[in-house]
Amino acid sequence: MTDRNRLIYLPLGGAGEIGVNCYVYGYGPIDQERLIVVDLGVGFPDMDGQPGVDLILPDIAWLEARRDRIEAIFITHAHEDHVGAVGHLWSRLRAPVHCRAFTAIHARRKLDDAGQSTESVQVAPVWPGTVKAGPFTVQFAPVSHSIPEASALVIDTPAGRIVHSGDFKIDRAPIVGEAFDEDLWRQIGQDGVLAYICDSTNVFTRHPGRSESQLPEPIGELIAGAKGLVVATTFASNIARLKTLADAGVANGRSICLMGRAMKRMVSAGEEAGVLRGFPRTLSPEDALDVARENLMLIVTGSQGERRAASASLGRGSYLGHEMKEGDMFLFSSKTIPGNEVPVSRIKNALAEKGVDVIDDSHGFYHVSGHANRPDLEAMHDILRPKILIPCHGEYRHLREHAQLALSKGMSGIVAANGSMVELSGNAPRIVEYIEVTKTYLDGTAFVGALDGVIRDRMKLALNGLVAVAVIVDEDDVLIEDSWVALRGLPEVSGKGADLAQTIEDELARAMPRFDARTVNDDDRLEEAIRRSVRNLCLIEIGKKPEVTVLIQRLMAA
Repeated sequence: MTDRNRLIYLPLGGAGEIGVNCYVYGYGPIDQERLIVVDLGVGFPDMDGQPGVDLILPDIAWLEARRDRIEAIFITHAHEDHVGAVGHLWSRLRAPVHCRAFTAIHARRKLDDAGQSTESVQVAPVWPGTVKAGPFTVQFAPVSHSIPEASALVIDTPAGRIVHSGDFKIDRAPIVGEAFDEDLWRQIGQDGVLAYICDSTNVFTRHPGRSESQLPEPIGELIAGAKGLVVATTFASNIARLKTLADAGVANGRSICLMGRAMKRMVSAGEEAGVLRGFPRTLSPEDALDVARENLMLIVTGSQGERRAASASLGRGSYLGHEMKEGDMFLFSSKTIPGNEVPVSRIKNALAEKGVDVIDDSHGFYHVSGHANRPDLEAMHDILRPKILIPCHGEYRHLREHAQLALSKGMSGIVAANGSMVELSGNAPRIVEYIEVTKTYLDGTAFVGALDGVIRDRMKLALNGLVAVAVIVDEDDVLIEDSWVALRGLPEVSGKGADLAQTIEDELARAMPRFDARTVNDDDRLEEAIRRSVRNLCLIEIGKKPEVTVLIQRLMAA
């Protein structure tokens, strides 16, 4: 141990992936640093990798073990991948939570939904106001994004200034939220920036970013040409887009109905925080049933293919009494997040089968990204002129590309994926330690570790099916030859045309008399012998080895 102070950066989520954002900064003697946390977000599972899981949470075991050193938690904005884990994880950290007013509404809701006190959430002042947290002085600098009151964090430390970009874009006319202020950012950069930890989502997109203010005209023209029911989906948190869609619908003589709890809560929060004004009057789904289809517009959740959301339900059949028919129009005013292509395509195909006209950004100009494209990233590099650039908020390929861009422009750049502790206080950034970082899953109301085996077993069951076998050992420790077999996720009839369950029962009746006394008297040995017999037989009969559960009932002498 040494008394030398150092400045560290440690991503626990969001670096090497899109979502689950959680970043740590520390300053002080080695292994004694005082810490701040930036964002506590969630990710969303898919059936291929995390079947049945509700949410993906960052692994905060490293942080929890150092809870007494955490000065504060700072939330950059109210997207789920930045604030969604507050209710689930705050109790393990118990540090003050600082964020702006709109984000604070959501953070408090997360805590309240989890049955926790909301007193830890404190509304932070916007730039040039400051929040003092141990050796850190933090300022919330407004940025444009697809949600109101998004902020970058300007973090002043004894070792120099850090700018954590949060999610941002350069938009000088965002409709809702603050416009990009170049003078402000030049002021932030003029005193020198040691390190810029920067959003990398759109580093491969080479055209300049587009403004939200460019959308009302093409969306309005699209709705004007629609003949039947119009349904539109976008991110529930993008209240600027919700207003653009609703205004366009009203301008073309349509009544507006919001469908989905998340959308209603976002609009309500925007109005409560004073960042959303003039949103058109909306109808309830029940009242909307009385409106002629050609005079109605539904704005619904589920732009990413979420199976329980309104979009998926409309694709499958109906939602709250509403259904789509031939000649209706469904607009995806959103970008499909990588990994969600399959569920989104499934909805589009289901709608197309109904004769619905499915429109997305490939048909015209109906969406703009909330993240900075490559020219906008380069503009921020030039404005701030940091010594060090560390990419975040991206898959590994995004981080690498952004780091190479930084190097080409004379900055020090380093790829620091989740678990990579970077020291920023030396002559050049360097990774000084690797922290084992996995993921935590919210499975119903239970928390499951990624390495606990629960999800692995669930995937095995999905891939292989299940055979359940029940056997009885009598009072004399004799294994009764009659067993009971049940199948789940397997064909009832084998490739040879035989009843599979009966075939297994017959094979066990032949095999069990050959088990020796040592095997019969040991549950573990008996279970393994039966499992091996069943799997080998199934390989012969159906060409695969299923998972096997063995239930052993031992009768006791009176």
